[in-house]
Amino acid sequence: MKKINIKPEYIYIFKALVILSIITFVSNVFKEHLQIINIALIHIIPVVFVAIYGNMKVTFLITFLSVILLNFLYIPPLYSFDINNELYIWSFFIFVFVGWIITIQARDLNTKTKQNELKESLLHIISHDLRTPLSTIHGTVNLILTSGNLDKKRTNDLLEDINYASLKMKRLITNLLDSTRLSDKNFDLKLEWCDFEDITGVALEEFSQKQNEKLLNIKIDDMTLYWGDNMLLTQLIINLLDNAFKYSKINTSISLDISNLSNFIKIVVFNQSEHIDSLKLKNIFDKFYRLEDTNDISGSGIGLAICKSIVKLHNGEIKAIRKNDGISIEINLPVMKRAEII
Repeated sequence: MKKINIKPEYIYIFKALVILSIITFVSNVFKEHLQIINIALIHIIPVVFVAIYGNMKVTFLITFLSVILLNFLYIPPLYSFDINNELYIWSFFIFVFVGWIITIQARDLNTKTKQNELKESLLHIISHDLRTPLSTIHGTVNLILTSGNLDKKRTNDLLEDINYASLKMKRLITNLLDSTRLSDKNFDLKLEWCDFEDITGVALEEFSQKQNEKLLNIKIDDMTLYWGDNMLLTQLIINLLDNAFKYSKINTSISLDISNLSNFIKIVVFNQSEHIDSLKLKNIFDKFYRLEDTNDISGSGIGLAICKSIVKLHNGEIKAIRKNDGISIEINLPVMKRAEII
């Protein structure tokens, strides 16, 4: 049999097609238990994978194939190509936008060193942080399919595992997009009155029931209104809690305090953790920075970097402080406008 030789510079295209085939198979097997948004998020993986290589034509090709499969297998009417379907059109434009943004960012890197750093970091995200929840979904699918009689409680537990894995993927992709958007010098805040109690409630919806049942102590002052970007502030709380959930010790509490002080809003998130050297603590807000002894913990190294960008856009300050047997991340957001109390 004649051996097929693939040029090294095109191997990533072959890998992307393999990834697309695998996730399409897994999604199709378990499509009755997944929402269309979760299936769409899974199908964006190969688009992100090829986009980091900076080839716009290849990115568009994989985007086209991903959307075609999404439309054919999951968007009613099934097993047909209805290009007039609003969900299909939105999926196509979102996939193209994500691929375009990441491809442009990869192209605009000034030096080969920075380019390799970005590729390695994003490849780590693809190969580990996205593969891990995908493996969870795949393993759970096999368990349900091979188990004869599962009671309702066991089935709900397995579905909760799938939901948890999907939420992890959603947060990761959101951070990838935010990392690109916030690096734009012309980025403008969408200012409006923000209620931190509502923001925290929305943020908690991004985590599974298992995480929310962890010892989480929340204290929010009354009338904590702030003139800022609601969407970014929500992502700020999500990333802070996500970081605390991941790096806190087992069976320990996490606290979130939001205080309405005279001239600023103070946000403090505390979790008990292993000792971190003060010099390393200063670097945790750098993009793609991860502590050497946390390789067994899923993470991209961009969550806290995005927090820093969001705080900076609101003219605030953020710092990490070693307190007792844990880490406290403290944020001061200056009050730019006062709400009139009627």
